Amino acid sequence: MRILITGAAGFIGSHVADAALAAGHEVRGLDSLAPAVHDGKPGYWPGDAELIVADIRDRVAVSRALDGVEAVCHQAALVGLGVDLADLPAYSDVNVTGTAVLLDAMGRREVPRLILASSMVVYGEGSYDCPAHGPVRPLPRDPGDLALGRFDPRCPHCASELRPAVVSESATLDPRNAYAVSKVAQEQLSAVWARLTGGTAVALRYHNVYGPRMPRDTPYSGVAAIFRSALEAGRAPLVFEDGGQRRDFVHAADVAAANLAAFGSGHAGQLRAYNIASGEPHTIGEMAQALAGAVGGPEPEVTGHFRLGDVRHIVASAELATSELGFRAMTPFSLGMSQFAGAPLREPADGHKVSLRGR
Repeated sequence: MRILITGAAGFIGSHVADAALAAGHEVRGLDSLAPAVHDGKPGYWPGDAELIVADIRDRVAVSRALDGVEAVCHQAALVGLGVDLADLPAYSDVNVTGTAVLLDAMGRREVPRLILASSMVVYGEGSYDCPAHGPVRPLPRDPGDLALGRFDPRCPHCASELRPAVVSESATLDPRNAYAVSKVAQEQLSAVWARLTGGTAVALRYHNVYGPRMPRDTPYSGVAAIFRSALEAGRAPLVFEDGGQRRDFVHAADVAAANLAAFGSGHAGQLRAYNIASGEPHTIGEMAQALAGAVGGPEPEVTGHFRLGDVRHIVASAELATSELGFRAMTPFSLGMSQFAGAPLREPADGHKVSLRGR
C-alpha cells in the first residue's frame, strides 16, 4: 500500500513511517519542517522514503502529495495545551484548517482511507464515580480549590471528591483547551469527509505517548521528556499538583503498531474512534520516580503548582482497540521507562530551546 504520512518527520509520525516500511508499505512523508521544531530533515528519516517539505495548509502541495496514494495517516498538528487566547488562531489555523485542506484534497483525489491522530484530550476530564450519585461528569476544577491543594474534581451534585474510573470511546467529548478543541474539530471534519465520500476514517485517541525522538526542551515537549531533561542536567524533576494525576503512558512503538492495525479496519462512510493506551495506569509522580530511579538521578520534587488547562485523571479503556483492531500494547511501563531513560531525544531547533522544568 502507498501511504502518505503527514507530520512524518515528527515524533510519532517518524515511528509510524519506520513501522510501515518494515511492514512492506511504500511511504511518502509530508512535513513542513517548521523552524520552531526542526533545523532540517532529521537524521532518523529513512533514506528509502520520500519526504515532501510543505505545509499541510498548502492546497497545491497537499494535492500533489496524494498522487497515487491509497491511504493517509494524518499526524500533522500543532501540539501542546494552548494556555491563553493568543493561542487560539494558531491551533485553529494549523490543526483545523490544515485538516480541512487535506480532506478536501483527499476527496478530489478519491483517496478512500484516513487514519487520524486524535488524542485523549478530547474527553476533558476522565470518567468519575461519586459515592452517592454514581457516574458523573465533573465540572471544571475550581481555581480556588487548586490554590488550596484540593486537586481532585468534585461531584456537581454534592461537592464530594470523585473517584476516577476508566473512560471509553462512548464518553461525552468535553475539550477544555485550544488543542483539545482542535482535535475534536479534526474528528468531526473527518466524519463529514467519510459520510460525503463513503471513505473509511479511523481516529486513534492517543494517551500519553513517550519514547525515542520526543522533542527535548521545546513548547512541544511531553512531560516525560521534560523530566528526562531535568535529570540529565542533574536537577530534580518538578512534579505539578501532588503528583497523583493518573495517566496511561503508551510507548511510541505501540502507537505505530496501532496505526498499522487501523489500516485494515474501519467502516465505509463513517468515523470510528479508538483509545490507544497501554491499559496500565500510573501517576505522574510514579513516572517521575521511575525515570529518576533508572538514571540514579535526584528524587522528584512535588511542587503543588498547577495549570488551569490540565486535567486531573484520565485513564483509558483500550478494550475496543483490542477487539476491533487487534491492538494490544506490548511495552510494559517498567521496561519502557527504563529504556526511555537512555533513549535519544530530538534536539530543539536553534533559537527555540526553552526552559520547561516540570509538569
